[in-house]
Amino acid sequence: MKRIIRIAASLILLSVMLVTPIAASTTYSTYTYSSDGYVLKSPDAYVPEMIVNELYMGTNVSIGNIADICTDERGYVYLADDYLGKVVVLDPFYHFKGEITGFVNEQGIKDGFSGPRGVFVNDKYIYVCDTFNSRIVIFDKYGDYSEPVKIVGQPTSNLFETDDRYQPVAVAVDSYGRLFVVSQLTYQGIIMMGENGDFYGFIGAQKTSTSTGINAILEKLGLTDENADANISTEYNNITIDSENFVYATISTINEELRIAQITSKDSTYSPVKKFNASGTDVLARNGFFAPSGEVKTQAPSTTSTSAITGASTIIDAAVGPYGTWSILDSKRSKIYTYDSNGNLLFAFGDNSYRRGNILTSSALCYHDTKLLVTDTSQASFTVFRRTEYGDILLGAIDHQNDSSYTGSAEDWQEILKRNNNFDVAYIGIGKALVRDGEYEKAMDYFKASHEKENRYADAFKQVRKQWASKYFILIPIIAVAVLVGLFYFFRYVGKVNKRASLKQGTKSIKEEVFFAFHVMVHPFDGFWDLKHEKRGSPRGAFIVFLLTVAAFAYKALGTGYVFDQKKASDYSGIYSTIISVAIPLALWIVANWCLTTLFDGEGTFSDIFTASCYALIPLPLFMIPSVILSNFLVPSEQGIITTIVYIGYLWTGALLYIGIMRVHEYTFGKNLIIVLLTIVGMALIMFLSLLFFELMAKLINLFTQLWVEISFRTY
Repeated sequence: MKRIIRIAASLILLSVMLVTPIAASTTYSTYTYSSDGYVLKSPDAYVPEMIVNELYMGTNVSIGNIADICTDERGYVYLADDYLGKVVVLDPFYHFKGEITGFVNEQGIKDGFSGPRGVFVNDKYIYVCDTFNSRIVIFDKYGDYSEPVKIVGQPTSNLFETDDRYQPVAVAVDSYGRLFVVSQLTYQGIIMMGENGDFYGFIGAQKTSTSTGINAILEKLGLTDENADANISTEYNNITIDSENFVYATISTINEELRIAQITSKDSTYSPVKKFNASGTDVLARNGFFAPSGEVKTQAPSTTSTSAITGASTIIDAAVGPYGTWSILDSKRSKIYTYDSNGNLLFAFGDNSYRRGNILTSSALCYHDTKLLVTDTSQASFTVFRRTEYGDILLGAIDHQNDSSYTGSAEDWQEILKRNNNFDVAYIGIGKALVRDGEYEKAMDYFKASHEKENRYADAFKQVRKQWASKYFILIPIIAVAVLVGLFYFFRYVGKVNKRASLKQGTKSIKEEVFFAFHVMVHPFDGFWDLKHEKRGSPRGAFIVFLLTVAAFAYKALGTGYVFDQKKASDYSGIYSTIISVAIPLALWIVANWCLTTLFDGEGTFSDIFTASCYALIPLPLFMIPSVILSNFLVPSEQGIITTIVYIGYLWTGALLYIGIMRVHEYTFGKNLIIVLLTIVGMALIMFLSLLFFELMAKLINLFTQLWVEISFRTY
């Protein structure tokens, strides 16, 4: 009995060691990104369940290096081992079922693989990329592995360049039997051929990754090697296909700067993952805040454990998941990024370390029903990630949404928000359901919470605006007429005040000095003459006009309609930057012009320049305030109206500044043009010298601080 107990205990311990179960708590963070690029932590969508190595697979199994992994409809798992040159077949429970090593080729000669890098399985066949033998070997999935069904060699075509080497590393087969092959030394694109090896052509030819920055300048000067790597066309590294025959291809050799730039630009030209139809057109949706390309925060770590890793993600594989979702694998960080069919990031997780649940050196991934399998080449194993309850609800919401079951999806999204109130996709999903039910105002609140302003929020706002216009149709012309009448009487009153002030002797009142700005606006030549010689205005009135301009810019920062406001200043943090954006350019203009005109026979004093420049600002508040009001009633497609109004204000102000300086200094038109241009150059020079001065002062202060600390330390 003691012997039996010892044996049973030993078997239990051995099974625990072989299966390597992992605790529910993860050693990585799951997160998404906000519209501003900030990391938003979320519950785990997948948690590591076990690590499957050769000991767990079976006592007679030997694994050298897992280059690729895939599954079939039965749940079987297929591993391509390029080190030992074989394909290992596992059952749905990851136990050894068989392997493909040696076989008899079509000539009846015993043959084998040389570095097989890729494997693909459909409902009938197993396709193995025999990389260094430059062929694809096809086996009957239900037959004898000792003899292949077909061997597809290197395709022949004049389209191949003379220095091309056909070395297939990945293959995918559509429902029509067409083969899509990635060759690691073929640069013209993805090779498409028939099931018998007939060459059909290339699809998705990747544009040459050109140099940027200093390298581009050196190339234009002819100072770089014409055969430099920056000018070599880039090749794909992996491929997969979905049930609708769309091909997902990944690429990692694009220039680093171009990969980072496309994250925000969403330019598909240099995207590390693409989705091709049969004609080779990239149809991947990139409707999220950032392009589906892995890590967004490339200059800083997303988690403390990856603090040393920066730069764009190195995408080496893609896998098609359920309900239109798909995932990509970043080998640089060993992270998995999962997106929906619109390109929204659903979650990202993983890390590269020796800690359990992390992948030290990832190479491939695939879906296995509700689980996700990720290989680790350094450990000759793969990790099984189990989908959590949160992941189930998330995928259920996407399934309902795809089936246009908006009520069901809204309930699922509400459950998601209970667990993760930072998930923007959930807010968008609920908003879409509310739009479906005609509750546009509530939908706007949810779209606003997700920062979705340009499309769905604007569409919902259009419907609310339409309803409001229908309900208050009579009020619209009444309000318009009232505004026009009010403006008419206001400007008539201003005209009367200015007329009385022109005949008044002595000091003018503050109201008269401020209202004189309207006279300058419409009669600039006479107005600026009277401003200087007749003393119709003063620095006091000019300063009030400046304050009105600052107030208009502050109102723009706080009152611009949501769809036109990139960063809503709800906390009044934009006030200071608004004041600076008006005060500094004006101060630079006045100082630079005064310095120049002192040297070039200008007749205006510093006070004259200040007064004229401030009075010239009057069109800005007059045109900016209406544009801000309109921004609360218009949508992005109507932005041209706002842009036109603002441009008129700026152009009018620019014309008044030019005329004001000309009248103040009594310059001719041509001389004034030269002075204005030199003033702009002087502004830039003053700014440069100021920045240089402050930088030197900061270094000087730092030096004295260090000296004081050193002296204090030695004295002590």
